[in-house]
Amino acid sequence: MPEYLAPGVYVEEVSYRSKSIEGVSTTTTGMVGPARYGPYTLEPDLITSLGEFERTYGDGKPLEFGDTDPIPNFLWHGARAFFEEGGKRLYVVRAFRPRTGSDGCAHAYLPVNSDSKKDDPDTIGIRARFPGVAGKGRVRITVALGQNVLGQVDGRTTLSRGLQAGDIVWVSDRNTAASGKAYRVEEYFDSDQRKAFRFSDLTTPNPHRLTIESLSPPDLVPGSHRVQVLTLRVTVAPDEPREQTWADLPLDPSHERFGQRDSFSDYFAPRPPTRSLARSLPIVVDLGANLRTGIGVLGALDTYAAGALTSALNDFSSPDEQRSIYIDLDGGDDGDRPTSAEYAGEAREDSMSKTGFKALEDIDDISIVAAPGSTYKTKSDDPYDKHVAANLNILISHAERLKYRIAVLDSSNALSIQEVRSQRAKIDSKYAAFYYPWIRIVDPISGKEAEMPPSGFVAGIYARNDIDRAVFKAPANEVVRGAIGFEQSLNKAQQDVLNPEGINAFRHFEGRGNRLWGARTASSDPEWKYVNLRRYFIYLEHSIDKGTQWAVFEPNGELLWSNVRRTIEDFLFNEWNMGALLGDKPEKAYFVKCDRTTMTQNNLDNGQLVCQVGVAPLRPAEFVIFRIGQWTADRKV
Repeated sequence: MPEYLAPGVYVEEVSYRSKSIEGVSTTTTGMVGPARYGPYTLEPDLITSLGEFERTYGDGKPLEFGDTDPIPNFLWHGARAFFEEGGKRLYVVRAFRPRTGSDGCAHAYLPVNSDSKKDDPDTIGIRARFPGVAGKGRVRITVALGQNVLGQVDGRTTLSRGLQAGDIVWVSDRNTAASGKAYRVEEYFDSDQRKAFRFSDLTTPNPHRLTIESLSPPDLVPGSHRVQVLTLRVTVAPDEPREQTWADLPLDPSHERFGQRDSFSDYFAPRPPTRSLARSLPIVVDLGANLRTGIGVLGALDTYAAGALTSALNDFSSPDEQRSIYIDLDGGDDGDRPTSAEYAGEAREDSMSKTGFKALEDIDDISIVAAPGSTYKTKSDDPYDKHVAANLNILISHAERLKYRIAVLDSSNALSIQEVRSQRAKIDSKYAAFYYPWIRIVDPISGKEAEMPPSGFVAGIYARNDIDRAVFKAPANEVVRGAIGFEQSLNKAQQDVLNPEGINAFRHFEGRGNRLWGARTASSDPEWKYVNLRRYFIYLEHSIDKGTQWAVFEPNGELLWSNVRRTIEDFLFNEWNMGALLGDKPEKAYFVKCDRTTMTQNNLDNGQLVCQVGVAPLRPAEFVIFRIGQWTADRKV
């Protein structure tokens, strides 16, 4: 309460209305699976289109695992289906399992002699930042010559104000061919205590005292000499046709601009300063221990080019092509096929990062989770079969533990009716829904027909259903936009067997297209039989959870109880008004109790506020029944 100590007029702001609850998003989806490229230990970022997915995780070409034949890129296809079916927001985590003795990253080492290799102190190592065949490609490094910074003012030789300590300059004599030499710019105070520049040609700085050559601005003659700043321009053209270029990168590893390191090696460091750069920069540069100045870096590049760079630099009019070297990255691989351990993921204490489904646990927005391709079998006796069952359980466990999300489960491919019933019988959860069969599409990569797991399509249909209608409407009787058919054509008699067991089927209807024709959870509890009921309660619970956080640590008395009641009642009234709850009056549709009838003295003594909320949700009209009989014309009703 404010203190009033001196006479005067005091104006205060007060609120006479209850707090409002805003409904949470129900369409944001999280997916886990192998990809052709991209991070697998970084915190996932939000993706809103297939183009964004491809920029980070590569295209949809098949995955080349070391322990199996190439298999379709199910994660890419799942993301594509999600966005085509109406999804808007997606988080992706790449599941990667390295091969024995390989990190999966394409690499190259710039030698200064024929024996150069990794960890050589005179070698520049360049590698793809992330594992994958898609990391292979070509890196072009161009040494750019800047403008001449040597000039004369009032008869005094000067250097441009744009020159900085740590710059590498090329000093050449216009009158003497092949006379150029690289120097490192150093700052010092002259006899008048003014800042000036001088040059060092040391390739390795002395940590105690850097010896400076006698060459300095007074020794240079404007008009006869040229002093040009050298920078690097790096162009990366990976396996996919998406070339990227970075220019004006200083050569010297210790170069600073605005108090931050910004050199060629710092920019492409193993640990970039921001998460955005860590995801987007395609390569990593490792300098050998002896390459501690830009002069050493330039020397290693020139040695790799067999002296061609020096010749081109001496000709200040040389084209970029003559000052460029090309490095081919090779050796990248997609690893082995991820097992249930990679899907489950882990929290890595050393790098404070998470993998697999562990990485999705900290993202509160997600309400749907899936793992496209995690149930794929290459043959009937596939040894991967044990991981299929484990992957389904991982999805279910994740959704149940996080409480505010539902798992979309794929059946395995090429299953008969009896086989899919057997697979479904092994799971039971009110936080999961099971879908069958796989969906046939035209693969845009190969141009051929292919079967894809349903989860990407279903997650997109969930999102479309919520946006067009509402989360309380069952996500069924919806057209599958990307489907040209299904792996198996089901009739009504077959679905009569599948539907009571919680197997949601896809069916083709003449004149109505290919549709999702089921909306049941994988639960044996009849109270949570329907997907829309489960998802609607997730929406209600999560919204109330987030919208009442203000009540924590408030005085636990009548005023607080009244505020909590009004807050939740206002929220539920809006839900009833939108048609989400059953009942022709609000009091028939819901109730909210928060008073001494819901709390004992023990609750109050332990700091507990107990509020009871009851709602009458709508269940879908799964069976529409018309009873028709004969009627005589003269008979009265």
